[in-house]
Amino acid sequence: MSCVVAVVGATGVVGREMLRTLEQRNFPATEVRALASPRSAGRRIPFRGGEIEVQPVSPEAFEGVRFALFSAGAAASREIGPVAASKGAVVIDNSSAWRMDPEVPLVVPEVNMAAAKHRPRGIIANPNCSTIQMVVALKPLHDAAKITHVVVSTYQATSGKGHAAMEELIAQTTEVGAGKGATVKVFPGQIVGNLLMDWKPGPDDYSEEELKMVNETRKIMGDANMGVSPTTVRVPVITSHSESVHVQFARPMFAEEAKRLLEHAPGVVLVSSAYAPGNHPQPIHVAGTDAVYVGRVRNDLAVKGAINMWIVADNLRKGAALNAVQIAEELLKTEPAA
Repeated sequence: MSCVVAVVGATGVVGREMLRTLEQRNFPATEVRALASPRSAGRRIPFRGGEIEVQPVSPEAFEGVRFALFSAGAAASREIGPVAASKGAVVIDNSSAWRMDPEVPLVVPEVNMAAAKHRPRGIIANPNCSTIQMVVALKPLHDAAKITHVVVSTYQATSGKGHAAMEELIAQTTEVGAGKGATVKVFPGQIVGNLLMDWKPGPDDYSEEELKMVNETRKIMGDANMGVSPTTVRVPVITSHSESVHVQFARPMFAEEAKRLLEHAPGVVLVSSAYAPGNHPQPIHVAGTDAVYVGRVRNDLAVKGAINMWIVADNLRKGAALNAVQIAEELLKTEPAA
């Protein structure tokens, strides 16, 4: 049976990861189309032992497409997403364009895959990378004891800002190592040896990234009253976001129960051994993997019945490309081709 997949924004860092994920997971596509802006048309991208040629985005490029995986930015998604959907494609969009639209489900397969059934616009939104990994870990705990408040501080990798940001970190590392000043183009300041908060400002002195975590978590978890208190930080790491998370519940939850729940949670790898220096999920080890790694699960010392934990995941995979591909995989199981 024919299953054509289009990857929009195929030359970008997440688009390339989408292609890599389709290949590695042996997604049953009979054809994969790599789509991008006209300036990228004609480029060739490795895929399944060969190459595919990048085609320019056009309405005709979506003819016969079953799934259109978008990672081309919010403006392109708002313009082109409805076009792809009008051609019959299920659009799975990685940008922020549709996440809070009430007619667009915001989906993490391990958490709320059932929401994908109702998509009036023909579009499913991928959440923000930092939100995805957190809700995968929160879901089994919320089901057991109803989360009332989450306090999260993020340690977000430069790849979340795109390929140019990764290159700037590498270049600055070389410059500073040679005793030179760091050249700053992409970030609002030096990133090597430093921490930055580099997202656009939002209301009430929060960044847009922080407000995404609030609003998206509530939508995905189906609880508009859940308290979410975020601080998002960019760190000099290439790939994999880390998060320090404090969780409070409607009834007491203690570390041993949380560990039992997380040990068998879909998409989670629990690091349950006792604390020791370096014995925790680390970005460098998690990069290139699919799971959400949870460690340092412990009782809070000040709030009885609350827990603290450390969450790490590859932001390009589970935080973006993998989540989109997983949605398509699940839809293939439940929705026969027309």
